Amino acid sequence: MMPLTMADAGEENVILRVGGNPQVRQHLETLGFVPGHVVTVIAQINGNVIVNVKESRVAVSKEMANKIYV
Repeated sequence: MMPLTMADAGEENVILRVGGNPQVRQHLETLGFVPGHVVTVIAQINGNVIVNVKESRVAVSKEMANKIYV
C-alpha cells in the first residue's frame, strides 16, 4: 500500500483506503475516491495530481493525494 502520489502515470491502481478527517474523506468520496474503485494517474504537475477516476478527470492537491492509498 502506498499513497497515490507515489503511483506511476498511466498505471491503473485500486483504491485501498482513504484517510484524513471525516470531512476530508467525505469530500474525496464525493469526487469518486472510494475503496475498491480503480484510479489512474494521468500526470503530476507542480505537486498536484491529475487522475482518471469513475470516467472523469480530477485534479487533487498533493496533500489530498497523500491521503488516498492504492
